[in-house]
Amino acid sequence: MLCARLLSLSISCLAVVGAAEKFSFERPLMGTKFGVVCYAESRVVAEKAAEKAFSKAEEINAVASDYLPESELSLLSTKSIGAPVPLSPLLFDLLDHSRRIAEATGGAFDPTLGPMTKLWRKTRASGRLPDAENLAAARYACGWRHFTLDPEARTITLLRENMAFDLGGIAKGYAADLMLDSLAAAGIRQALVTAGGDIRLGDAPPGREGWKVAVKTFEVTKNEEILTLSNAAVSTSGDLHQSVEIEGVTYSHILDPATGLGLTRRVAASVIADEAKLSDALATAACVLGSDALKNFPGVREVRVHKPQEPQHGEK
Repeated sequence: MLCARLLSLSISCLAVVGAAEKFSFERPLMGTKFGVVCYAESRVVAEKAAEKAFSKAEEINAVASDYLPESELSLLSTKSIGAPVPLSPLLFDLLDHSRRIAEATGGAFDPTLGPMTKLWRKTRASGRLPDAENLAAARYACGWRHFTLDPEARTITLLRENMAFDLGGIAKGYAADLMLDSLAAAGIRQALVTAGGDIRLGDAPPGREGWKVAVKTFEVTKNEEILTLSNAAVSTSGDLHQSVEIEGVTYSHILDPATGLGLTRRVAASVIADEAKLSDALATAACVLGSDALKNFPGVREVRVHKPQEPQHGEK
């Protein structure tokens, strides 16, 4: 369901002697690996809390995956235009947040790119670009302005035929936020959640100023920069291992909403924000924009856009 991320984020922290012990758990979810690192009084307490946290991500995947034909999100594509459709609280909140970010970014992040996403998946598998007619039809069916939400009735109304949603650029971050909230509700606040290239950090480990997060970029020979963070989110997006070459052009797995095809420039972005549902979506948007224009976005602490180093004179 979810787009893979370019930058590798590694987490490190030292276990401390005391009442709280460090525990780590991992589970495959949403087409990637999710992890929980937390400090708790016992393994039993930590395991119980982690299990509830993972169940949050499983619930989101069941509701909002565009890979599952029977998910609530997928079934929206079968609904008639102009007729309000009731939504679950979870999906309504996720779509409401997605639409707000789409509007604020001018569509650089857009949750309605499902038709283009499905067409691009076929393109990557076949190695052939879509014909002009199919591409035009997919582009016509996309656009965040083509649906409305009624918060009182908790409904969605589709305004264009053949609409389909893809929440791959936000669902992992959204899940990471809910997972950290779940851990906090269980009394575990010194914790972090990893969801592919998204990281949600709670209170700092015992005796530490924060969690140590190492960010690696295109510059493979460069030492990782170590950030010390707590109560924040870090997300990365970009293209390193998931590009495809078609007719001599290299395309990213990240779609350009303006063309319906993968980005043709190599770019990656990392975003530090208050919540992962924000950093996740804005990391994708920053790649599409190709700049740090979102650095003053409410809730954002930092935006970094990375591009491959140009070879020096005489290098190949």
